[in-house]
Amino acid sequence: MLKRLAKGNMKCNYMKHIENICEEHEEYQYLNLINDILEYGTMEMGRNGMTKSIFGASMVFSLENGKIPILTTKRTAWKTCFKELLWFIKGDTSNVNLQEQGVHIWDGNGSREFLDSRGLHENREGDLGPVYGHQWRHFNAPYTGCDVDYSGKGVDQLQQIIDTLNSPDPMTRTSRRMVLSAWNPCQLDEMALPPCHVLMQFNVTDGNKLSCALYQRSGDVGLGVPFNIASYSALTHIIAKHCGLIAHEFVYHLGNAHIYEEHIEALKVQMGRKPYEFPRIEICETDENREKIDNYHIEDIKLINYKSHESIVMKMVA
Repeated sequence: MLKRLAKGNMKCNYMKHIENICEEHEEYQYLNLINDILEYGTMEMGRNGMTKSIFGASMVFSLENGKIPILTTKRTAWKTCFKELLWFIKGDTSNVNLQEQGVHIWDGNGSREFLDSRGLHENREGDLGPVYGHQWRHFNAPYTGCDVDYSGKGVDQLQQIIDTLNSPDPMTRTSRRMVLSAWNPCQLDEMALPPCHVLMQFNVTDGNKLSCALYQRSGDVGLGVPFNIASYSALTHIIAKHCGLIAHEFVYHLGNAHIYEEHIEALKVQMGRKPYEFPRIEICETDENREKIDNYHIEDIKLINYKSHESIVMKMVA
């Protein structure tokens, strides 16, 4: 552990023949995490297979001038990622609604077999229980199905943060209490999958610069982590636009950072690739979405100048 920490987050030690140092591109933080796990991680048998893992990692990404850290050393399915994010924002918990948009990342966890393995025999297939969106918008409201209208029920944590950021009082806008938790011990057993990205905090500096910090208890470095980086960075951009602020930084903290055994060889290939410049994001503001953050659509999000290496196929482990 001490050897790994002594290297520092931004120093590239993973490939001696790569001359670039990490400060030249923030994506090297991710590539260096892969190397740290492969070099210092321990093999552990988990719920769904063998993983090599470390405990504790952090990255910081700039969001200035519309930049968004969508990884370039492999093709990232950013539209799929953003559709899931908008699904969270709406408080939706139905996998059917994702499937109708061509998004299938929750299929394994919404199957009849998987729901039954969690004891959720009463949930219809595709009803994921009170997962992220429910906790974001209706925290701890009694859950009675994914098609129920929960308006006015539970705690709308996301709207509370938006109201704080829109306060006319400058001191309120710099509150250190803009925290949103997806981890609700009262309802974990009702969820198809307990949340991995569990706690976010927003912070304003210099009057108008919005940053987001995320704590994630468990990170699938091959498949999940690239999506999490893109998703929470996009969320920060959306909230900044919605509240008349400027997106500044995304700060990412991982607890258990792991690589599934079957992903190791693919990630070694990715480690040898040189990153391209990160793209920029533009959020289109309309009368509809200006009124409610729920009203943003995928068509309101534009990605500019996204250049990447080719895709790397890795099987998702449910």
